[in-house]
Amino acid sequence: MFDGFEEFDLTTSGTTIHGRRGGSGPPVLLLHGIPETHLMWHRVAPRLAEHHTVVATDLRGYGDSGKPPSTADHEPYSMRAIARDQLEVMRGLGYHQFRLVGHDRGARCAYRLALDAPDAVTRLAVLDVVPTGDAYRRADMRFSLGYWVWSFLAAPEPVPEQLIGAAPDVLVNYMLDSWPEVKDVFPAEIRAEYVRKFTDPATVHAICEEYRASTTLDYQHDEADRGNRKITCPVLCLWGRQGLVAALYDDPLAIWREWADDVRGEPVPVGHFIPEEAPEQTARQLLDFLG
Repeated sequence: MFDGFEEFDLTTSGTTIHGRRGGSGPPVLLLHGIPETHLMWHRVAPRLAEHHTVVATDLRGYGDSGKPPSTADHEPYSMRAIARDQLEVMRGLGYHQFRLVGHDRGARCAYRLALDAPDAVTRLAVLDVVPTGDAYRRADMRFSLGYWVWSFLAAPEPVPEQLIGAAPDVLVNYMLDSWPEVKDVFPAEIRAEYVRKFTDPATVHAICEEYRASTTLDYQHDEADRGNRKITCPVLCLWGRQGLVAALYDDPLAIWREWADDVRGEPVPVGHFIPEEAPEQTARQLLDFLG
């Protein structure tokens, strides 16, 4: 699925990050969402690699990346810490400036990285999210029912960990079957790999810690930056027309324009998993935007 890509494991100041690199040209970093790993880009990365050096990684806590111990305030699983890993990976590979694309949780890492390291990110694409601070600020009954996974995973330890551990396939298959509009978009071997990763208690705990950090530190960091810092590079925002972002927010671009001056984008006629459901359109729009 990643012909011509090399696998790597790099040590950062906080953990180890697993990923793949392939292609040639200006560097672009691809970041995945839940319940996935870097494998989610298997239909898009080869197309981008025709024009770019593509790096696709597993976020801290996910896939084959490290799962460092957490702390009482969940700081090791804040998006600021997770973004620091990715910045160190790109610098370790020799890329001090790069384009950045994130989907779902990866998009939250991506915009935090762009805010914290503006000199590093030259273009930013965020897929099917609004900023975490805005998501919680605007939360209502539809949000709590639609994004119940957020509350479930952020529940106090060890409740979600033990419940997921009893039947990890139930949660993973729920996400993969309920969130896309296009059915059967996940090859059997990739679906099995996602489920297999969730059988690891360390992975499940790390992901729960990430969601606990979302309700605390990530929200606080966004609120501290609101009105004080902006994303300085051009931003592309894509969202699924049949997904929850479209259902909850009348104008996602208007929300992102509060965070960046140069914002463009549009809905894609699919659900949440845009790169899997519409790989050709995703690759084309990314190539047009990334330059």
